[in-house]
Amino acid sequence: MKIEKLRIKNFKALQDVEIKDLPNLCVFLGANGTGKTTLFDVFGFLSDALKNNVKTSLNKRGGFNEVISRDASGDIEFEIKFRNDAIDGKKQPLITYEISIGLRANQPIVTREVLSYRRGQTGKPYKFLDFSEGIGFAIVNEDEFENAKQNFLEKREEQKLESPDILAIKGLGQFQKFKAISSFRKLLENWYVSNFQIQAAQSITDTGLSEHLSTNGNNLAQVTKYIYENYPSHFEKILKKMQQRVPGVANVEATETIDGRIVLQIQDGTFKDPFISRYVSDGTIKMFAYLILLNDPEPFPLLCVEEPENFLHPELLLELAEEFRDYSVRGGQVFISSHSPDFVNAINIEELFWLSKKNGYSQIVRAKDDPILKKLVDEGDLLGSLWKQSYLKGSGPKS
Repeated sequence: MKIEKLRIKNFKALQDVEIKDLPNLCVFLGANGTGKTTLFDVFGFLSDALKNNVKTSLNKRGGFNEVISRDASGDIEFEIKFRNDAIDGKKQPLITYEISIGLRANQPIVTREVLSYRRGQTGKPYKFLDFSEGIGFAIVNEDEFENAKQNFLEKREEQKLESPDILAIKGLGQFQKFKAISSFRKLLENWYVSNFQIQAAQSITDTGLSEHLSTNGNNLAQVTKYIYENYPSHFEKILKKMQQRVPGVANVEATETIDGRIVLQIQDGTFKDPFISRYVSDGTIKMFAYLILLNDPEPFPLLCVEEPENFLHPELLLELAEEFRDYSVRGGQVFISSHSPDFVNAINIEELFWLSKKNGYSQIVRAKDDPILKKLVDEGDLLGSLWKQSYLKGSGPKS
């Protein structure tokens, strides 16, 4: 599944922004406070609304009046265009999900929620789900749409939600007959935003099963053990990359202690005994955690990572960028924010965007749309170097 377009209106500093033609790997630059974290939080907001409801998601962020853009008129709005993975080499139709959130009697509700398919390359979108204030319909025979096209005869199922602040995709997405709704629901349920913390990753944890790395990395030892035992070829690949990127590392092992806890140990080939993770450098732990995350046998559909360059040597950032790119091709789309010119030097111009502020609101520029920047890159200049030379107008605190 791949997001191709994102439009946001009246969500905090993102009063009116639109990003088109999103690639598998997207890197976002910008000074502090320009809205990079807010951009990632669009998916966190929708995910929280899906798991609970719109009111709970808003309250988690201070309430409706704190979330809606200052001096804004109208509702908070999101539009996400996405496409499911090809089936037998056949490109799947473009799907659009739109949602508007407003106040009625001072209570937040979903004023409109629509999911639609495009009829071919030029046809008008066909609504498969359309709800307003908790009442609407869904099409139950969408599997016939692709073959029937213009001759499609819909079968509607009328629905009324328990409350107008509940997303319609919350309930309908559980049923396989609503395939498009189900796929988007899975994206919101399984998206991942990295909040990696070194101390959490160095902790000794209780035994138990952890298949995927947590957002802060506190189950790193458990996931290491799980991949080693269940996916030995994946673990061998991770270990080989670790040996190539961190001098001296000979082995990494998650072992169970006498009192039933799991400890991560890293073997330096120079010494006989391994080091417990808490005594290993921050950069070593972070590189290993990223390798575990990016070689997950079941990739997240959307992976968001803020400032992956922290604690890592600049020479490792080119290879790390390649790891993210490989992940985005293999399974899930990747959004990254960065403050590192060295990391940006490894990025293609099609993958780069930057945020700036104008009159208090965020703007997003796609690098390949800047003719001067494109010409310089075509002539061999690196994007990170051009960023340091202030060619990315508005991307820094002084530019």
